[in-house]
Amino acid sequence: MDKQELDALKEKIIGVLNTIYDPEIPVPIYELGLIYRLDLQPQDDGVNVEIDFTLTAVGCPVGPMIMDEIRSKVKEVEGVKDVKVNLVFNPPWTPDRMSEKAKAYLGIA
Repeated sequence: MDKQELDALKEKIIGVLNTIYDPEIPVPIYELGLIYRLDLQPQDDGVNVEIDFTLTAVGCPVGPMIMDEIRSKVKEVEGVKDVKVNLVFNPPWTPDRMSEKAKAYLGIA
């Protein structure tokens, strides 16, 4: 798989991540800045995807549910062989990680 194909696949994955919402904040997790790393590793029979993901607060009870949704939805993307989701808390999430779109939606200047 060449760089152009990998970039296109990454954009598809980002599109999928933008369909997953934090249940407490009605904004997609990608726009909230909860995805810290999205790594694509080409294999002979597809691409392995590794995602570092965080929560807005340590101990958030919906963390496992969001992780499962990330894993299952990304795995459905054509060309994806396997998905590994890592829950990380370093660096801690802050509203500064949000996209301008998310800040505008939430009324944060």
